Amino acid sequence: MGTVPEPSYGERSRTLVHLGRVGTLSTQSRKYPGFPFGSVMPYSPDERGRPVFLISSMAIHTQNLTGNPRASLLVMQPGVPGDPLAAARVTLLGEVSPVPEGELQGARERYLAQHEPARLWVGFGDFVFYRLQPAEVYFVGGFGAMGWVSGTEYSLAEPDPLAETAPAILAHMNADHTEALVLLAKVHGGVEAQTATVTAVDRLGFHLWVTHGERVSGVRVAFVREARSAAEARAVLVEMAHRAREV
Repeated sequence: MGTVPEPSYGERSRTLVHLGRVGTLSTQSRKYPGFPFGSVMPYSPDERGRPVFLISSMAIHTQNLTGNPRASLLVMQPGVPGDPLAAARVTLLGEVSPVPEGELQGARERYLAQHEPARLWVGFGDFVFYRLQPAEVYFVGGFGAMGWVSGTEYSLAEPDPLAETAPAILAHMNADHTEALVLLAKVHGGVEAQTATVTAVDRLGFHLWVTHGERVSGVRVAFVREARSAAEARAVLVEMAHRAREV
């Protein structure tokens, strides 16, 4: 079938961080040096994809950061059914520091727009906005798709235009078009499947998680043309399904 086009790992990383609202922040433990300390961490990405946190000075992760600003944030692709290892995820490594005074207002507005409950404590004196500056990023797109992305490449990339509508597309296809997905896997993906589940969709195509007997695998299927909106994606999928039925 040849190489199937898809967005770069930088674009896919930016898309995951754009879609996510909560990640796992790992800091360097002060109490137990050498051990990582994981925390559930709500965040809001800024215009360059840098995650912004609202954290208390009394929290263990904040105390860890004052001793060593190096940290990582793991973000999982939300809403993917089945095996979690088939879902995409991204880990951002970098240093965490307070958001500069001149950027606080913008950071506050973006954060509260995505985390409404935080309005109850954002005014408390011990809560401060921090930001992770990615130095390196590691992206995993499921089995067989993984690699490092530089901090510069990550910051220059943009989220996929289908990022906001992708969850609805996945839910609709997996609930209402299971037979069509098996056909798309066979005709357009070159893979025989008994079941097929869409795990990701972007402007250039989509990923399927397929089963055949006891064998499970992932397959990338390219759109016949680029889709930059939900309506365009629907039209392309309908066209591809019609073509597959004619084969």
